Amino acid sequence: MNDLDDLYDDPDAETDGYQPEEITINADEDNERIDVFISSRLEDMSRNSVQKLVQDGRVEVNGKKVKSNYKLKSMDVIRIILPPPEMLDIKAEDIPMDIVYEDDDLAVINKPQGMVVHPAPGHYSGTLVNGLLFHLKNLSAINGVLRPGIVHRLDKNTSGLMLVAKNDKSHNFLAACLKEHSINRIYYALVEGNVKEDSGTIDAPLGRSEKDRKKYTVTRKNSKNAVTNYQVVKRFGKYTLLKLKLETGRTHQIRVHMKHIGHPVVGDDVYGSRKNRFGLCGQLLHSKTVGFVHPSTGVYMEFDSNLPEYFDKVLRALDK
Repeated sequence: MNDLDDLYDDPDAETDGYQPEEITINADEDNERIDVFISSRLEDMSRNSVQKLVQDGRVEVNGKKVKSNYKLKSMDVIRIILPPPEMLDIKAEDIPMDIVYEDDDLAVINKPQGMVVHPAPGHYSGTLVNGLLFHLKNLSAINGVLRPGIVHRLDKNTSGLMLVAKNDKSHNFLAACLKEHSINRIYYALVEGNVKEDSGTIDAPLGRSEKDRKKYTVTRKNSKNAVTNYQVVKRFGKYTLLKLKLETGRTHQIRVHMKHIGHPVVGDDVYGSRKNRFGLCGQLLHSKTVGFVHPSTGVYMEFDSNLPEYFDKVLRALDK
């Protein structure tokens, strides 16, 4: 196994609620600290959390327990046993939800900007999941108590359409579709600068930044392949409206790829300019279209959404 994200979300684990998994370290990852390496692969786990796993004896290399500062060697085999998820009482909350579509298997939600998708340590209220628990009768349990029904995520300040699974069968089917890139996901973004090419493909692997572990960057080290296709919708001189189609779904993918080609998303205070000319509360990035084969009927379904008012307001201002 070479993708610890799959281990972290494994619903079929048995040891302490999880099945131990193995990963083989490739030669190009030689001499890296084990805590740094694991935290770069487990997106939801900080380096401090990994060090706690090591201290608790839940990390082995070649069958032996190691310390957090152990330096990896070519062909080392890491065995990680993740603890069971903390049993938490995530409360249903009457949060307004824009439910675009719903049936017995799934729902399509139009998430507003500023809403966190699922609870996290220290932040268990006001999330999309809290609202889903109130408005939907059933949610899949595959992603555990913190992320029921969540098949894929959007960043807090990214708006737009999301798929939610209402049972485990639908969740497994949609997750497999995501993995094989058969779900059609189209985003609109306003980016800084004049994108010269009418269309293009950004094929650049993403991994955690070594300077700031909360950020991602284009890198060959401990990275995953990431592919974004873009097409110019309209140019506004110093800004360009893009239509983007994802082939992969990495954390912060569009935002990092746009920065990589010199056209960061407008309003992105993490990867873009800190100047806030338009008085925005986050990046102008919207999940506009989602298309998929229905897990029960086998029929292709596609949903489209309008750009949020604050996004459209900026475009109207630029038109003038």
